[in-house]
Amino acid sequence: MRGLLSRLIRRAHARTEIANSLRHVLLWRLRGISVGPGTRIGRGVEVSLGGRTGCVRIGPKCILRSGAQVHCHGGAVELGHHVYVGEHVVIYGHGGVAIGDNSLIGMHTCIIAATHRVPTAGGLIRREADEPLPVRIGSDVWLGAGVKVLGGVTIGDGCVVGAGAVVTKDLPPGSRAVGVPARVIGRREDA
Repeated sequence: MRGLLSRLIRRAHARTEIANSLRHVLLWRLRGISVGPGTRIGRGVEVSLGGRTGCVRIGPKCILRSGAQVHCHGGAVELGHHVYVGEHVVIYGHGGVAIGDNSLIGMHTCIIAATHRVPTAGGLIRREADEPLPVRIGSDVWLGAGVKVLGGVTIGDGCVVGAGAVVTKDLPPGSRAVGVPARVIGRREDA
């Protein structure tokens, strides 16, 4: 009896998740956000275009887990096919963010496609404008939990970036990188 009840509860929960996901997709499409078929969206996921020039394109079969945030700030954010975005991931798209097919973005990762100009002494940092810088993340990339990716960075196809790393420079395809700042420690074929 317990097993049957558990299965019924799981099915009801799954149906509720699907209904919530479909509701999100429909509302986002009405706002001009492109969402591919089969995409699943968790609770509390936020997407904002940040003006008329902002653009979000989410490919088919993507998964955006609960609490994920995508803020374009007038830039473009593009997720390829079958991209997984973990819980509480934050993507700021000022300068444009492109994430390739079959990539996995671990929970609490932050991708920032901009930097903040630093004024000379005596100037107020708060008054300086953001400088948009594109971020490109290739296909089949795995960013571990809590990774930070800064503006102007390209992460090549097939890279693996260890949890907590801060990526400040480009990573060549197939690299394994860790640390603050992230440094290449090997290649995937060496693993």
